[in-house]
Amino acid sequence: MASVEIRDVRKSFGAVSIIKGVDVDIREGEFVILVGPSGCGKSTLLRMIAGLEHITSGEIAIGNRVVNNVPPKERDIAMVFQNYALYPHMKVADNMAFSLKLKGASKDEIDKRVGRAAEILSLTPLLDRYPRQLSGGQRQRVAMGRAIVRDPQVFLFDEPLSNLDAKLRVQMRTEIKELHQRLKTTTIYVTHDQIEAMTMADKIVVMHDGIVEQIGAPLDLYDRPANLFVAGFIGSPAMNMLKGRIKGGAPATFVSANGTVLPAATAPAGSDGRPVVYGIRPEHFRLDPDGTEARVVVVEPTGAETHVVVEFAGQEVTCVFRERVSARHGETLKISADPRVVHMFDAETGVRI
Repeated sequence: MASVEIRDVRKSFGAVSIIKGVDVDIREGEFVILVGPSGCGKSTLLRMIAGLEHITSGEIAIGNRVVNNVPPKERDIAMVFQNYALYPHMKVADNMAFSLKLKGASKDEIDKRVGRAAEILSLTPLLDRYPRQLSGGQRQRVAMGRAIVRDPQVFLFDEPLSNLDAKLRVQMRTEIKELHQRLKTTTIYVTHDQIEAMTMADKIVVMHDGIVEQIGAPLDLYDRPANLFVAGFIGSPAMNMLKGRIKGGAPATFVSANGTVLPAATAPAGSDGRPVVYGIRPEHFRLDPDGTEARVVVVEPTGAETHVVVEFAGQEVTCVFRERVSARHGETLKISADPRVVHMFDAETGVRI
């Protein structure tokens, strides 16, 4: 395994700038996820690490060696693609062994490495099958096995679970995380799914429009988002955002656009009247007989939780309750929010205050 250092990396296609100066340090053995919406540049950055895309400027170092001009095959990385990229005419064992055969490895070495990878991924009974005879999850495990046999310094995953159904994605998330814990190989994983990022990563890099918005551990990003973009992107259902102003005092309060007054734990000195966005996560609302009235719009029971969309403080917000909620459309609930878990962001810059 090796560290990966990304230093002021930029990528342009003609006059169009795609990556706009990205700096990320990835330690040996770390599982790092690049997450963001489509078009944010995360896959382009991964392809530059792999050597499949030219770097316009900046440096990428793998194991303290700058690899800007090093061919992909000499970077000692292994990549797992979204579409599996298996050879349809080769059996599972041959697919996994192909890179080793190209390197001229001995038959004993190939058999040893393929057997080990197959055991790790529970593929041993499938080694004599063709890809067409496998399920989507099995094909993805073969693609992972092909990467494992190379024993690379760095694993690169490019949205590997996008083609799987919801239940299988959950299973494969667990398998990939277990694989990393066993092999401890440095891993860089790209996804647009923030649930994957939250559940799998040691460290998350949130990207938007070619820049890094925030880097941190999953719960750090969830509990202390740096700005409105991260706050709205990390978390499902998304954080509720209410526009309004701070009203100074002891304690300070928030006044929404329609005049609803909500508690705020703290506010910077001299911020009376400052336009802000008041952020509250759905699970931080609670039913409270002394709370503010909210009209029910939609009730969505999920089993373990109940999601309720309500009209509150002049706009629709989502609440998540662990208890059963029997309210129907048009009825009212009384809810409140704990000011200790409320976030406030500057309305102009979007930065958390």
